[in-house]
Amino acid sequence: MTVATDLVSYEDALASYDPVMGLEVHVELGTRTKMFCGCSTELGAEPNSQTCPTCLGLPGSLPVVNAVGVESAVKIGLALHCEIAEWCRFARKNYFYPDMPKNFQTSQYDEPIAFDGYLDVQLEDGEVFRVEIERAHMEEDTGKSTHIGGATGRIHGASHSLLDYNRAGIPLIEIVTKPITGAGERAPEVARAYVAELRELIKALGVSEARMEMGQMRCDVNLSLMPQGSEKFGTRSETKNVNSLRSVERAARYEIQRHAAVLSTGGLIVQETRHFHEEDGSTTSGRVKEEAEDYRYFPEPDLVPVAPPRAWVEELRAELPEQPLARRNRLREEWDISAHDMQSILNAGAIEPIVATIEAGADAASARKWWMGELARRANEEGTELSALTITPEQVARVTSLVKEGSLNDKLARQVIEGVLAGEGTPDEVVEKRGLKVVSDEGALTTAVDEAIAGNQAVADKIRGGKVAAAGALVGAVMKATRGQADAARVKELILEKLGVTEG
Repeated sequence: MTVATDLVSYEDALASYDPVMGLEVHVELGTRTKMFCGCSTELGAEPNSQTCPTCLGLPGSLPVVNAVGVESAVKIGLALHCEIAEWCRFARKNYFYPDMPKNFQTSQYDEPIAFDGYLDVQLEDGEVFRVEIERAHMEEDTGKSTHIGGATGRIHGASHSLLDYNRAGIPLIEIVTKPITGAGERAPEVARAYVAELRELIKALGVSEARMEMGQMRCDVNLSLMPQGSEKFGTRSETKNVNSLRSVERAARYEIQRHAAVLSTGGLIVQETRHFHEEDGSTTSGRVKEEAEDYRYFPEPDLVPVAPPRAWVEELRAELPEQPLARRNRLREEWDISAHDMQSILNAGAIEPIVATIEAGADAASARKWWMGELARRANEEGTELSALTITPEQVARVTSLVKEGSLNDKLARQVIEGVLAGEGTPDEVVEKRGLKVVSDEGALTTAVDEAIAGNQAVADKIRGGKVAAAGALVGAVMKATRGQADAARVKELILEKLGVTEG
């Protein structure tokens, strides 16, 4: 095998080869108990405190299928426009690894619960790309290995490993695409858009929080290249457990460049798993990839087949929420914004907060303004998501209503939001405690305007001479004198009235 020491440029890679991708996404379901036993799935428990003979694979223990897990699998399959199997069963996927206490994984092999579907995804420029789904099947997660003593946190170089089986047996749905072809140079973008859209779909179904940073959703990026004009797929690599949208795109791009570099020097691609490195976007070799027959699949003898009743399946179909892409397009029309603006809202995780703020009484423009402006800035400063901010959509709606009725201006509203985030109470309580109401008393405003004019005669003369724009300086002086609590629009009106000037 020839190993590439350098990557070819992305443009050169695409000039000679067409990328072929396959994406395998594992979704950790949000059930209260594990897939085949009654152990809790709650995060944060002491290591190995949520285990039992069944998920530890002890002799004599028998599994029982989690009904909510099956229901979640059917919902996902339906939302992906899949066929739902009338009859399917589990299989044992045999391999040894320390985080597999049973020495096999209970999964589905040739009889998945859902198959032959698709998901339409929208790219940054609005183009819609259809990704075809091969299957969605049920299985269980493995335990967690923590390797101690090495420099990389991986097993190589470690002095010893610690094993936590709390996660072993947590329900997973693995969603496997058919080979994705025809994306060309946009293949990495398609990969990212697909995983992003799938995440939105999973969240909309309510079957998982799908938080990639917490391992609730992970993507394996399979990639190969075929020469331009060829229809024969090349040998693939599989970059495992990629856990962010940006990393999915970077992994696909890197592998395109790496494969092209190997092939351009006459080398051969080895079918293997690879590790993705966040720090530089590179991948490194893991292990030679097994074929299906290497796992010695055979039907799970301790579980009866799953046969979802057709009437039940149709009931679940009727209860499906609106598809996220269709919903975004509907909201975009209702809010009268561009596709680019909606993409920005989606990227910021602001759709749900904005919708909830509108439902609480705010108008769409104001809701977008505060969530995508001041609150997005705050979240960015704190390195957190919008949904993690300690302010509710109802409170944001109240701030917008106070601005609309004239009790606050934008500057004061930002101070109110600051107070709510600091835990000082509701918007009304913050206004009261900080004394932030707009000065609306005409007498007080008139006095402030008179003082501003008296102290800035040169500016006043310019305004009298027809330079109305100069009024901004006097408005600023009044705002400073009132600590930003004056109604700027009313202040300008009073200044022009005093100086005998008509705007426009």
